[in-house]
Amino acid sequence: MGQLLCLLTALAFPLIFIATWNTTYPNANRFYAFMLLSQAGLMGVFLATDALLFYFFWELALIPAYFLCSTWGGEKRIAVTFKFFIYTFLGSLLMLVALIYIYFQTPGDHSFALKSFYELSLKPDQQSWLFWMLFIAFAIKMPLFPFHTWQPDTYEQSPTATTMVLSGIMVKMGVFAVIRWLAPIVPGGLWGWGDTVAFLSMVGMIYASLLAMQQDDMKRLIAYSSIAHIGLMNLAIFSTTNAGMQGVMIQMFNHGINIIGMWIVVEIIERKYHTRKMSELGGLAQKAPGLAILFVVIALANVALPLTNAFIGEFLMFTGVFTSNVSQFNYIYTVVAGISIILSAIYTLNMIQKVFFGNTNSVTAAATDIRPNEKWVLAVIVVLIIVLGVYPQPILNLTEGTVNSILSKMITKHP
Repeated sequence: MGQLLCLLTALAFPLIFIATWNTTYPNANRFYAFMLLSQAGLMGVFLATDALLFYFFWELALIPAYFLCSTWGGEKRIAVTFKFFIYTFLGSLLMLVALIYIYFQTPGDHSFALKSFYELSLKPDQQSWLFWMLFIAFAIKMPLFPFHTWQPDTYEQSPTATTMVLSGIMVKMGVFAVIRWLAPIVPGGLWGWGDTVAFLSMVGMIYASLLAMQQDDMKRLIAYSSIAHIGLMNLAIFSTTNAGMQGVMIQMFNHGINIIGMWIVVEIIERKYHTRKMSELGGLAQKAPGLAILFVVIALANVALPLTNAFIGEFLMFTGVFTSNVSQFNYIYTVVAGISIILSAIYTLNMIQKVFFGNTNSVTAAATDIRPNEKWVLAVIVVLIIVLGVYPQPILNLTEGTVNSILSKMITKHP
């Protein structure tokens, strides 16, 4: 799993830099330094097998995001960054307290090593409150309803290159942490509170999808769609099935690729036409057919069209939720998740129709197609979408061992 997310991080940053090559930033050297520092933190989070190192890199990945948003963001960047800081600071504080408490429970000389954490058997009441301290920290980062309110504003106000990192990679820190640092260490809390978390995931999926349908700003629409996708991933983790967990792992990679492709198109449109409002656009397919074709493929992958990469992950997640015997409500969870997918198709197709089809207007009448560097980046993403949609076996093979290991720890330590 760590290997897969490191691959996503290593692949995403060059794509982001090439796609935004023509965007100018004041003090560009500082901007790129913070971006690369964030990449270093992300790599550390996905590779750390020591709780203290994990916490260090968790903060290292987040700190540059504060400066990127507050320095190069939009008009409301200061208020939005402050809100982002408060949320993530409180979450990090809860996580630090929980990790230190677990450290003191490890036998012998105490250890922050992941192996020592896995070998620990905590009492049910300890697992319950530790579960919530860790889960809230990770839920804020995903983000999961009701800890999501920082996300749409932050995505909207951040420079689009930073939004790509936040949405494509950084939210995976929370999902990754639940799988590696929560489920195997406090499985009692997961089994005991699974229905509560599943309910929050369901509410988040429907709530975010309905809000996305009302948006005119493309950035906010994609931000809310990301909340819905993450809610389904979280629901699949708590199904505690092999198919569900495999689906989450492959979907973390595929969602990262797809959502970065969506953000690249938004960045191109905003830079060329100085607007992100769908009501002010239209008819771009007539003027920029290359952009239209590439975006339609990426957008359809984002709603899990068969033969695209996201279909594999969502099919496995649905299978895991439907076949789960952890909860008596698994059929309800599956139906609600299916409704959220239908809603995602509605608002995504509506966005495609408003932006790319219909008649041109004063904003898009003189539009031209995208530059070669932008075309090549989007083409690479489309190739990945199709290849992984047709042949996902390499990723499934890469994650199979981790899935079996995590599930065995969750089941054997089930109180």
